[in-house]
Amino acid sequence: MVIERINFLKDEINKANYLYYVQDNPSISDFEYDKMFAELKELESQNPLLITPDSPTQRVGSVSEKFFPYKHKHRLYSLDNTYEYDDLKDWYNKIVKEYGNQELVCELKIDGLAIALTYENGIFVRGVTRGDGITGEDITNNLKTVKAIPLKLFEPIDIEVRGEIYMPKSSFEKLNEENLQNGEKLFANPRNAAAGSIRQLDSTITAKRDLSMFCYTAILSERAQNLPKNHYDSIMYLKKLGFKINPNIQLCKNADDAVKYCKIWDEKRFDLDYATDGVVIKVNNFLVQQEMGFTSRAPKWATAFKFPPEEVTTTLIGIEESVGKTGAITPVAILEPVQLGGSTVSRASMHNYDEVGRLDVRIGDRVYIKKAAEIIPQVVKVVDDNEHFNRKPYLPPEFCPSCGSKLTTHPKEVNLYCDNPDCPEKIRAKIEYWVSKDAMDIDKVGPSIIEQLYNKGFVRTPSDLYKLTMQDFMQLDLVKEKSAYNMYTSIQNSKHNPLSRLLTAFTIKNVGKETAGVLAGEYGTLENLMNANAEELSEIEGIGEIIAQDLYEFFRKDENIRMIEELKSLGVEPAPPAENISDEFKGKTFVLTGTLQNFTRDEASEIIKKMGGKTSSSVSKNTSFVLAGENAGSKLDKAEKLGVIILSENDFIKMTEGRI
Repeated sequence: MVIERINFLKDEINKANYLYYVQDNPSISDFEYDKMFAELKELESQNPLLITPDSPTQRVGSVSEKFFPYKHKHRLYSLDNTYEYDDLKDWYNKIVKEYGNQELVCELKIDGLAIALTYENGIFVRGVTRGDGITGEDITNNLKTVKAIPLKLFEPIDIEVRGEIYMPKSSFEKLNEENLQNGEKLFANPRNAAAGSIRQLDSTITAKRDLSMFCYTAILSERAQNLPKNHYDSIMYLKKLGFKINPNIQLCKNADDAVKYCKIWDEKRFDLDYATDGVVIKVNNFLVQQEMGFTSRAPKWATAFKFPPEEVTTTLIGIEESVGKTGAITPVAILEPVQLGGSTVSRASMHNYDEVGRLDVRIGDRVYIKKAAEIIPQVVKVVDDNEHFNRKPYLPPEFCPSCGSKLTTHPKEVNLYCDNPDCPEKIRAKIEYWVSKDAMDIDKVGPSIIEQLYNKGFVRTPSDLYKLTMQDFMQLDLVKEKSAYNMYTSIQNSKHNPLSRLLTAFTIKNVGKETAGVLAGEYGTLENLMNANAEELSEIEGIGEIIAQDLYEFFRKDENIRMIEELKSLGVEPAPPAENISDEFKGKTFVLTGTLQNFTRDEASEIIKKMGGKTSSSVSKNTSFVLAGENAGSKLDKAEKLGVIILSENDFIKMTEGRI
């Protein structure tokens, strides 16, 4: 019978997926797998009433218009953390004092995105992001594409499972290589890549990204039989049900054993094909967990030990001068390739030439490098050795490495500048910034595309982008009709971006995203801003005399006036300012701190500005609200001292509900 054949194929394919993606133990060839999958798909197309949610063919869904909020049945708490072994021991000793010696469970802290999965009668029915721990977003269709997530369990039970979605390092590097070749944006790290992949409205895109998941918590129905009595057994039960668990989980007798575990993995973590930034330590006994309970934000029975940033040594083999969009010359260290934080590093920032002098770094020196915020490599210091003073001191350049112009300094600044408006590298950098996500957000047009456009003489100013045709793009290497259409369309769509984006793209001295947002909110149109005098501008909160003078001078330079007129003639007109649609936001100043789950900070800032509010980078008595995400720091402490209203992400969502 057809139904028996369909059930047989579903079971065999699900079993093959489990062995391949969870156990890393392939049972059949790709050819056999594809053959069974094709047969199942054909049978289901002929018998659509026999398609069930646990069918492997249902892993790739459709395009959604938006993700909908979903309130968690059980709250997802944050974790307290420490960077010191003594603090970890103090945490344990307090537990021992009240509850006696306790067995601990140590698990690697995966640097990914927390999710909650719900199964009814063993069938996957819902997947939700962590959000603020109380409310997340329903991303079920996207999570179905992650083959490490079973659609049907080995037992027909009701269960909620928490886990961490991640992208393997090898897949991350492959994705960035592909994006580089296609002129698309590069992801900063595997976590960002996983976040960008799992929140795609088109789940077919998510399916193409190699995502996986480790499970770390099970919440079983109270009606379930033979419930595990401790955390470790519950994780082993998840494994039995068909979930992927981290193989490096370990039972520890006490804090000393937990410290040993942390020290071992602080060294070994870079050998793994996934990013981990610490160790989660939990009391194993469920009854003790229940007695200990929670603070307002975190369980008392668990903590996280965070690994310190890694420092490694390598040889400085050169210093390259990079020309930025403003003409600022930035020294970049060229290094003998070395492994750092799980990736190969051959370049590192040295910020400016004052920093080069302070470090007294010389070509041939051994230097320490580390990753700032675990992302950007930077030179920290020189390794002391007897040969250092025999090497030639490094002298800052006198001429631009791109155009050969004499470099200059600007008053009260440490940077060297190329002031030649026709400098090729400066022009390319300015156009790259124009299309960037922070500025006009022109997708698909990356550095390699811009370099080709410049070399062919198609672009010399940002306004030239709006003169390009699809045929121009198709003259570039490896660009086909579809890619040309996407790039052309993305440029056209940017013509009516908000005024704040256009002001940011202008690269006016001392005017970044936040200042541009303040100016756009204050003046509404570009014409109003251009007509403002310096004195008027300086009276705006957050502007001041220096920025006011920079703005005034920018809008009175002939070349800038010509550029603006040309942009207008090409149809670049900022969208009219949105009406203030919420009294809760109108005229209010928001400060964002910590990690938000449902938005990036840029997305949250855009929402605030659209609804009539403004953002600031620092907390003061004039701050109206502090929007605090996970791991909020000193800004949250200052807000509490000043009595500023603190919003959780859930509070913020409620304020915007029905209006965006």
